[in-house]
Amino acid sequence: MIDFVKQLTNDQARRLKTYKKQVERINAYEETMQALDDAALRQYALELKQRLTDGADVRAITEEGFALVREASVRTIGLRHYDVQLIGGLALLEGNIAEMPTGEGKTLVAALPAFVKALEGKGVHVITVNDYLAQRDAEQIGKIHTFLGLTVGLNVPEMELADKQAAYAADITYGVGTEFGFDYLRDHLVGSPEERVQRPFHFALLDEVDSVLIDEAKTPLIIAQKDESHVRLKRLAQTVFGQLTEDDYTVDLEARAVMFSDKGIEKIEALFSVDNLFSAEHHVLYHYMMQALRANVLFERDVDYIVQEGKIELIDLFTGRVMEGRSLSEGLHQALEAKEQLDITEENKTTAEITIQHYFRMYPLLGGMTGTAQTSREEFMKTYQMDVVQVPTNRPKQRQDLPDRVFDTIAHKYAAVGQEVAAIHATGQPILIGTTSIAQSEAVSEQLERQGIKHELLNAKTVAQEAEIIAEAGRLGHVTIATNMAGRGTDIVLDETARERGGLYVIGTERHESLRVDNQLRGRSGRQGDPGMSRFFVSLEDDLVKRYAAERLKRVEHKLKPDEHGEIRHKEAGEIIEYAQTTIEGVGVSVRDYMFKLDDVLNEQRRIIYSIRDEAVDANATAILNNVLAMMRLALNETLDRHIDAELVPEEWATDALIEDYMYLTQQTPTWDDTVGDKDELKRALAPWIDGIVAMAQERIEGYPEVIAFARQQLLNHLDIRWTNHLTTMNALKEGIGLRSYGQEDPSRQFGKEGLEIFQETYLDIARDVTIQLCQLDLYFAQREEEGL
Repeated sequence: MIDFVKQLTNDQARRLKTYKKQVERINAYEETMQALDDAALRQYALELKQRLTDGADVRAITEEGFALVREASVRTIGLRHYDVQLIGGLALLEGNIAEMPTGEGKTLVAALPAFVKALEGKGVHVITVNDYLAQRDAEQIGKIHTFLGLTVGLNVPEMELADKQAAYAADITYGVGTEFGFDYLRDHLVGSPEERVQRPFHFALLDEVDSVLIDEAKTPLIIAQKDESHVRLKRLAQTVFGQLTEDDYTVDLEARAVMFSDKGIEKIEALFSVDNLFSAEHHVLYHYMMQALRANVLFERDVDYIVQEGKIELIDLFTGRVMEGRSLSEGLHQALEAKEQLDITEENKTTAEITIQHYFRMYPLLGGMTGTAQTSREEFMKTYQMDVVQVPTNRPKQRQDLPDRVFDTIAHKYAAVGQEVAAIHATGQPILIGTTSIAQSEAVSEQLERQGIKHELLNAKTVAQEAEIIAEAGRLGHVTIATNMAGRGTDIVLDETARERGGLYVIGTERHESLRVDNQLRGRSGRQGDPGMSRFFVSLEDDLVKRYAAERLKRVEHKLKPDEHGEIRHKEAGEIIEYAQTTIEGVGVSVRDYMFKLDDVLNEQRRIIYSIRDEAVDANATAILNNVLAMMRLALNETLDRHIDAELVPEEWATDALIEDYMYLTQQTPTWDDTVGDKDELKRALAPWIDGIVAMAQERIEGYPEVIAFARQQLLNHLDIRWTNHLTTMNALKEGIGLRSYGQEDPSRQFGKEGLEIFQETYLDIARDVTIQLCQLDLYFAQREEEGL
């Protein structure tokens, strides 16, 4: 470990030394840039672009490009890049993550590599964490780029097709990562090239990169169509769940997994009067009972979701915000509605999906910015091949991060928070109290109300007042309670008196599942060299401890004697908190790695289907012809394999079933000589008949424009239908594959093996569908002959 840390330190030092030399050369251009008028600066940008067009490497124009952007920034928005911001820009341009603390101007840093890469003319995507920031950055930083002759686009939900296409056609496009992912999926549901919006991927810059690529990595982006909803069955499943006890199911809090026990299964079978809940005829019932179990055990109101205006609104646990327009799939959302006794909406049936991990891995080059990446450096390297560069601060950090205070109970913890707030509030120092959920924020609010301390409450229920609350949070005497909404990406500006009183005091009321999120909360204080303080108040009753350190707590509980206020000063109390957090971070890495392996299987399958679909959408006649003829040949050959067993003698063959299946596919009856003695001879005997059918289809496709159009449409239709069904099947497989570990099997390997078998069946179904449609053209051509055409 010591050697690893030394190596890491040396790598950072060497890299920073290289960047600092480049910064010196960038600074050497400053006088030249200052001497140019506005028109000359724009002409300089055009010349840099031409040099790239003529074959120059991006590295050859980087230093001039950065100097150009810095001067344009001064002239347009009045901000000059610090040297450390230039270092951050150089790190991003190499596809690294620039770790820069809060207030160091990451938004302005992004303008540097975005401009240089945009000169290549292939489009740059700048990803922010919400629509507000995307619009703000497009308007503010966009002034720099438009001044230098580049075009800037904004990509947000609910845009008209033409506006979205224009946004992607721009040199630099700002937007939220999820919307870029959804656009990718929508582009693979279109029926014509004119409906697409995205260009081939080139370069993406991700603000708060750890939030996007790690915290959101497990959440798939899903496009769904409405499917029938078994309202009565969902309500009945909820009613039956109400009759179960904790002995009827098991819960794995670390993996957020649940399962019915044998006792629970027997009780459900008795209540529904069924013999075997796992039989095929009862699979829908089992599915809805599982969703009822998940909804009641794994999802907590005012933590995972809120009920607002008669609807379930999902909460992003990492940002504390409502996930607008998002719903759970496979009936889980409806199970939550049944739990809360709301109107049951229609189910969502997945038609397209991709994970954030796999979407952003399609970019040839990625750069990212955040204040908290170093603790996840290994994961970034392994999954995204991105290294972390710790960029020096422009001014020394003055914030004091005080040691945690640990209490025996949550009640004692909240009482101590109240006392601390009262003491600090008396001095006028502004206070931000960070909580991990809406429920916790309301509990702390009640504590302060009992003490008569005036405060503001910011959570997903009060989002309408967010801007006003944040604007006041750094003022003298203000106390603000907030969920993670006031964490990542929020700048709390101090007034001068508050700065003199010691700056913002951040109080955390529970450790998060990731140290990075804790550090984001701390980072609201001490921005750009401001004074500030931070401290966490935690208890041995916190969810983090109960879920990930219960056994360790039992072993040392006798040592942890609290004082009269419930505070525990024994060092092992703090070590238990750290152990719990380290454990969940390790679990998180393992789960993301496991899910990545599973999703990698589906990603390869998606690539094959989307490739065929793209060729059909583009009306590539040669590709369409080759694809459908290959599918026909596959379907016809596989039909023989399906019905004829090589181990049997001809008298035992299922020849009637074979002929019937061929007639179903081709409208024709195959014949072969009675002297055929084995399967290989039968294959040779049927080969001319199969060749004839394929040749006839080829002749018609090549000879008649309407047939190629028909083949294209049939290919698209059946790809979409079968792919939708395939996603449902694969999600069901993923749902149950974790149980394989109990049989000493590697779940990810089994998923890959069984997923391949399912995909082969899906592809064969598409091939059979296409074959049937093309062979039915006989009727069409017979009609043409009758009409003398």
